[in-house]
Amino acid sequence: MRRNPSRALTPGLAGRVAVLAVATALTLGPVVWTVWTSLSVRADGSPGAGFGAYGDVVDQVALGLLVWNSVLVTALCAIGQMVTAALAGYVFARVPFRGSGALFAVVLATMMVPLQVTIVPVFVLVRGMGLSDTLLALVLPAVPTAFGTFLMRQYFLGLPGELGEAAAIDGAGPLRTFTSVYAPLAAPGLAIVGILAFNYHWNEFFRPLILTVSEQNFTLPLGLVTLQGNLGTGSVATVLAGVVVSMVPALVVFVLGQRPLREGLTAGAGK
Repeated sequence: MRRNPSRALTPGLAGRVAVLAVATALTLGPVVWTVWTSLSVRADGSPGAGFGAYGDVVDQVALGLLVWNSVLVTALCAIGQMVTAALAGYVFARVPFRGSGALFAVVLATMMVPLQVTIVPVFVLVRGMGLSDTLLALVLPAVPTAFGTFLMRQYFLGLPGELGEAAAIDGAGPLRTFTSVYAPLAAPGLAIVGILAFNYHWNEFFRPLILTVSEQNFTLPLGLVTLQGNLGTGSVATVLAGVVVSMVPALVVFVLGQRPLREGLTAGAGK
């Protein structure tokens, strides 16, 4: 019986499989170790099995408040970025005006400015607006997004221009054309912006560290820093349990958003 040559294990295929196996081990290895250690080591450092370390996390930090703050801030940032990126991307792509190219270049240039450079001016502006040490201080500066604007502009450029021309013939203005024609077609692109924004701001640590002071306004990554004191007592399981808790929502969002993310990337590549 002749074997299918497409299924034969050639040296090239074996090498690719080996490289992918190593990359998978390096990627998933720390995650598996973190989950396993949080479940197999007791709070006092002795071997054991159970969820005792997770109970210690609940006892040591206001987990419910931290999760609520993170969910609220992250959701508002993601929704705000989706709205601003869609509107700005549509204007740059479909509404011609003088200086659009130069303005778009300025928007792209902001992507090359590190966050550490702008955090002091942002802090001064937030304090001047009376929003210091509030959750709005974390939301408002994060709503504009240069990357999302660039992504949505490219997405709108890939959509047929005849759709806008047909809407204009029917008497629709730019805003009506956007809301009724282009915005529904850009849903996969908006899904990409929303998912990326959620994952970024859910794990964000630097801005909450600078812009918030009160513990009631801490987000989850900042609040879990208090668990570092357990490292001195050998209770590494408690720290790792907090890490697992912070990973779960981002993992759930990624799994649920995998399909629209894949469709958005494929549609963008096709266009």
